[in-house]
Amino acid sequence: MPSIGIIANPASGKDIRRLVSYATTIDNQEKVNIVKRIILAAQAIGVDEIYFMPDTFQIGFTAKDNLILDGKLNSNIHILDMPLNASSADTTASAARMEELGVGCIVVLGGDGTSRAAAKGINHTPLLPLSTGTNNVYPSMIEGTVAGMAAAAVATMDNGIGCCIRDKRVEVFLNGVYVDMALVDAVISDDLFVGSRAIWDMSKIQHIVVTRCHPASIGFSAVAGCARVVRDTDEWGLSLKISDTGESILAPVAAGVLDIVKITQVNSIPLNTEHIIQAKQDCMIALDGEREIKVKKGDNITFKITRNGPMRVKFHEVLEQAALQGLFRP
Repeated sequence: MPSIGIIANPASGKDIRRLVSYATTIDNQEKVNIVKRIILAAQAIGVDEIYFMPDTFQIGFTAKDNLILDGKLNSNIHILDMPLNASSADTTASAARMEELGVGCIVVLGGDGTSRAAAKGINHTPLLPLSTGTNNVYPSMIEGTVAGMAAAAVATMDNGIGCCIRDKRVEVFLNGVYVDMALVDAVISDDLFVGSRAIWDMSKIQHIVVTRCHPASIGFSAVAGCARVVRDTDEWGLSLKISDTGESILAPVAAGVLDIVKITQVNSIPLNTEHIIQAKQDCMIALDGEREIKVKKGDNITFKITRNGPMRVKFHEVLEQAALQGLFRP
């Protein structure tokens, strides 16, 4: 029976960048509404089983109860039975469990960080990331109905995987040992305070490494994108060194905030090539906008861009193929 998974992060879109910029806020009740539209669209196209990540706001339970009361729920809704940590570990564990269950597609509601956490739990299951976070480069702004249609199409079509792209990622090694990865950007910052995981102060940034970048995005990848464009299909990434003596670039570092960033070096990084930086002081590595890895002075940091990222659904392409195959003709 066709099945999909849904991971809705109740914490996305609520970090400290709301206080220092003018980012959009999507509250948890709106996430429930989005999820209901995903369910209704997916079940209309033939999805019988839908699995939810459990969460502290009970988004899955609420959506299920609302649709039952409305008399509109036809599919079977399952909330995964697993312990809650109220952290990104819930997303990673839920994605891994959904892959074990063999779902045809996992829909993720959140920002870059939520997509990254989900990607860490899967190997081959198609991922459809919806933007409900702050600085969103990886997930797209997709209407819930359309997202449900696309997820259902991937899960039901024989060649749904052909409408996906195996994404790049930045793999991070510390003194030769793999420690973590980012889907969009890895940043070295001299700000060691971890109380707020999100980074927003460009004056603290030393290096930026990106898998993709464009001036039409927001955040660290936009800084790189204002220097040079790298697309998700390109077989390379980019490294930028930031210092007070560099060339000035005006970039959208946050929603409603354009800042001057001074860049001294811009280097292409071919896939599977090691880019090594020795830490000149104690510092922090942020992955997709969130502080993750503490680094000591003298440590060797290695960045390697690979095609080991998730299989991301190209929702326009999959819906076009679904139409050509008559999926929308009951």
